[in-house]
Amino acid sequence: MTLTEMRYIVALARERHFGKAAEACHVSQPTLSVALKKVEGQIGAPLFERGTNEIRITPLGERLVDQARRVLDEAVKLEEIAEATGDPLTGQLRVGIIYTIAPYLLPQLIPALNREAPKMPLFLKEDFTGNLIPALKAGELDVIVIALPFAEPGLVAQPVYDEPFRIVVPAGHAWANRQDVHGDELDGQNLLLLGQGNCFRDQVLESCPRLNAPDALEHSMEGSSLETIRYMVASGAGVAVMPSTAADPLVAKEPLVKVLPFAGVQPKRTVGLVWRVTFPRPQAVDAVRAALLSCQLPGTMATR
Repeated sequence: MTLTEMRYIVALARERHFGKAAEACHVSQPTLSVALKKVEGQIGAPLFERGTNEIRITPLGERLVDQARRVLDEAVKLEEIAEATGDPLTGQLRVGIIYTIAPYLLPQLIPALNREAPKMPLFLKEDFTGNLIPALKAGELDVIVIALPFAEPGLVAQPVYDEPFRIVVPAGHAWANRQDVHGDELDGQNLLLLGQGNCFRDQVLESCPRLNAPDALEHSMEGSSLETIRYMVASGAGVAVMPSTAADPLVAKEPLVKVLPFAGVQPKRTVGLVWRVTFPRPQAVDAVRAALLSCQLPGTMATR
């Protein structure tokens, strides 16, 4: 069994979906399926049960996947030892970024990093935190930009900046002329949220404890992205909580909404970098951090 085939099998075990596993491995679904059939043919037993709507891993498959993960971890270490020579700021850097940060950070990060390390092109992957972490551990990514706190053995997390939250309301809303809004007032509003599994949704609910009460989200609606939610607010569908990098620029460019601060203590998220302890190019991570700090991101403050 090759390392490539091991990566396919581990990805399928993680995703439980052929299409998603193939996408994670940057191959076509037929390529992944053929590779799996080849391995199962060599072993003489199935590793996965294929159902109509789901894929289950067999007991044999679980044992094989556990061993494959260990082999792939060691292979990553070998690659990192081989890459430790030469200029650490030369060559591709594979960066993962969560969906609620990427659109607002990348327009400034790319030119800033080009100034810091002009010979270090980026491979970029947008995804949920829950998918970026396994990709980082598997060596598919070198560093990820996510919301902290985060702690896991073998990985290093470093905070970079704090980002306050804002309340965004339609221009005709009763709050539109107010100076600020208390978080508890969101209870009972038509609140627009990101879908389940998005960490920013969880952060919004954590910052406004009353939203966790029974029936507090009875009138809430979901949007697929912060930009979708922005347009829903502009249409008058409801109100939203957004990070400052997404909300503050709307003051100048979106007349159909009003952006308001929270009253009292400002809820916020901390954005940081996470990478493997064994990653042999710490100077590349330092360059990314320096570039992040040089970006003029609305409302953010460097962590201390």
